[in-house]
Amino acid sequence: MFVKRDRNKERVVRHTRVRKKISGTSQLPRLCVFRSLKHIYAQVIDDKAGHTLVSASTLDPELKGELSGLNKKDAAKKVGKLVADRALQAGVKKVVYDRGGYIYTGRVAELAAGAREAGLEF
Repeated sequence: MFVKRDRNKERVVRHTRVRKKISGTSQLPRLCVFRSLKHIYAQVIDDKAGHTLVSASTLDPELKGELSGLNKKDAAKKVGKLVADRALQAGVKKVVYDRGGYIYTGRVAELAAGAREAGLEF
């Protein structure tokens, strides 16, 4: 019998495996990425305190007008720059990158590149 693979379930398994080793602190928070079919979301999280320091996504009102006509990779790069700018304003200079179980290519890599360009250190 043919059983269809649940790719999201496999991603969650990979993400939990990575999360056993990666945790954000107040000095070194975690930059977490979630990717859906249309949008991409990024959060800088302090896991010790249990709250989100800054966040950005393609649904942000600041980016809404700039993203029309761009492909998803370019939009992800802009989200990376925006989350890095917000993190630097909040006093965060270094983060741990949590790719969320996704392969480090395409939109996930472009978000990281945009954050690095804006001055965030991994």
